[in-house]
Amino acid sequence: MKYYSTALFLLLSLFCKLSAQNDKMAMVEGGVYLPLYGAEGKTVKVEPFLMDVHPVTNADYLKFVQENPKWKKSNVKSLFADKSYLSKWTDDTTFTGLKDAPVNNVSWFAAKNYCECQGKRLPTMDEWEYAAMANENVPDALKIKAYNQYILNWYETPKTFNQPVGSTFKNYYGIYDLHGLVWEWTQDFNTVLISGESRKDVDKDANLFCGSAAIGASDLMNYAAFMRYAFRGSMKARYSSQNLGFRCAKDIEN
Repeated sequence: MKYYSTALFLLLSLFCKLSAQNDKMAMVEGGVYLPLYGAEGKTVKVEPFLMDVHPVTNADYLKFVQENPKWKKSNVKSLFADKSYLSKWTDDTTFTGLKDAPVNNVSWFAAKNYCECQGKRLPTMDEWEYAAMANENVPDALKIKAYNQYILNWYETPKTFNQPVGSTFKNYYGIYDLHGLVWEWTQDFNTVLISGESRKDVDKDANLFCGSAAIGASDLMNYAAFMRYAFRGSMKARYSSQNLGFRCAKDIEN
């Protein structure tokens, strides 16, 4: 079944189209960062890349499903989306929220295909985390208590997905809404918290909890990051959530 679904998704990806939209992208300078799941002191290098300035909106996604009917809620295959897919839309082409609010209740499969139809891709988890370290003024604000408190306050605020994109601050790279509206899919969303019996999986979970000397239960930075990793780890590619949207990324051409 796994190989069948993968082959079918690849086939669907070959036949997609999407007129250019949401083309505003910002360059994220490359660098290194220490992920929450890393072994002690082990940093990850992130190459420079482009990221959408805003999350994909309801209006953007409507155009996508109109041009690619296989992703309409009445047509989408259960292999690629659960029952909550576009559940707030009253029919295939009518959404209930603001046109410029981030689209939500979209599966990873759908988000991935949307980006591919634009010649883009979903950001990797490391790319997303690296870009999201930045506040308005500096590329790494993770040790600034007020910044982490802002993120945690958002986690406790209901229905932020109903706000228009651009409602939150523009970060150091010129990107809006990485924190404040919706959680976002990443290419490798569930590669850290894995439910399995292998020793490799156990080691990954151990690194997440105690791999770095910087990690402490009282540390706001790590608590906020852990919540993101835990949420991603609870998801499957066909799942969707009203608090989950996405944006696209792109490699920088040499």
